[in-house]
Amino acid sequence: MVGSNQPTGGFVSHSDQNKPGLWQVVFSILAAALGVNSESNRQKDFSASSPWPFIIGGIIFGVVFVVGIALIVKIVLESTGAA
Repeated sequence: MVGSNQPTGGFVSHSDQNKPGLWQVVFSILAAALGVNSESNRQKDFSASSPWPFIIGGIIFGVVFVVGIALIVKIVLESTGAA
């Protein structure tokens, strides 16, 4: 039968087929942060079985980014004697 999910059909389950890898998630988060992404990558990201890897990765990236900027500002202010 065409299009069936029977074991004899050789189909891979939806969650296994569209599960993003670590590097795909990292690349997608960096591309989103820079505001650049191709249409094919966007479609691949939105066809993933779960948005949670992207959400968690985005939160981690956001925290690391803000802490990094705060540290850079602190170092620059201390080096100029303004702090």
